[in-house]
Amino acid sequence: MGKVAKSNDGYQRGAYGALRTLMHFIAAIQFTYSVYYDFRYVHFPPELKRGPGADFGGKLKFLTVWDAILQAVYFTICLLNDFIGTNEVAPKRMPLIRKVKDYTLAAFAFPVALNVGVTFWTLMAIDRELVFPKALDAVFPGWLNHVMHTNIVIFMVLEICTSFRQYPSRRAGLTGLGIFMSAYLGWLHVIHHYGGIWVYPVLEVLNMPQRIAFFAVSLAFCVGLYLLGEFFNNLIWTKELKQLKSATSAGGAISTPCENPTEQQAFMDIV
Repeated sequence: MGKVAKSNDGYQRGAYGALRTLMHFIAAIQFTYSVYYDFRYVHFPPELKRGPGADFGGKLKFLTVWDAILQAVYFTICLLNDFIGTNEVAPKRMPLIRKVKDYTLAAFAFPVALNVGVTFWTLMAIDRELVFPKALDAVFPGWLNHVMHTNIVIFMVLEICTSFRQYPSRRAGLTGLGIFMSAYLGWLHVIHHYGGIWVYPVLEVLNMPQRIAFFAVSLAFCVGLYLLGEFFNNLIWTKELKQLKSATSAGGAISTPCENPTEQQAFMDIV
C-alpha cells in the first residue's frame, strides 16, 4: 500500500480558511439577526390576520422560520468548528462538532433551505397571493424576505462548495430529514385543528386528495433535494473523498458518521 497523502492543510489554514471562517461568521450573524428581527419587529395588524385562531403557533407556524433558525444554528456550529474542530479531510480523530456539522448539513440544512427557497419563489411566480400576499409587503421588509428565501440557498451553495464533508449513510441522512419534515407536517395539522386555519393559503384551495398529493410531493421533493446535495457534494469533493477512502484503506483511525462497515462500504461504492 503506497503512502497516503497528508490531509489537505490548505483547506484548514491560510487565506482560504480565513475566508471560509468569514463566510460562516457573516451567515451566522445574518440568520441570527433575521430571526431576532422577525420575532421582535414584524407584527401583522389585525386586518391581515385570517381569523381568530391565526395567532396559534406564532411565528413557528412557518417552515421559513424553522429554516432560518436551522441556518442560524448550523452556521454557528460551522464557526465553532472552525476554531475548536477541524476542516481537514482525514483527521486522525474526527471531533464531535465536526460530525454534528456534517450531518446537519446533509440531513437538514441543505435540503430544507432549497425546499423553502425553490418552493417559495415558484409559488410567488405562479400566484403570490397563495404564499405571500402583497399586503404583507407593508410589514415584512424586502431585505428580510430575501434573507429568509434567497440567501438561504446562496449560503448553502457556498457552504457545500467551500467545506469538505463526507455524507452520512443514505439511510441515516434520509431518516433525519424524514423525521424533521414529518414533524413539521404534523405541526401544520395541529395548527389547523386548534387554530382553524391552514398556515399557507395554497392549502385552503385544495381538497383532501389534493392536499395529500401536495404533502406527498413535498416529501418526495425533499428526498430529491437530499440526493441532489449528496451528488453535488460528491462531484465537488471527488478528489478529497478518494483521499479519505485511501486513508481509511491504509488503516487510519478515522471516525466517520457511518459506524456500520457495510454502510461505509456502500457509501464508498457511490463515490
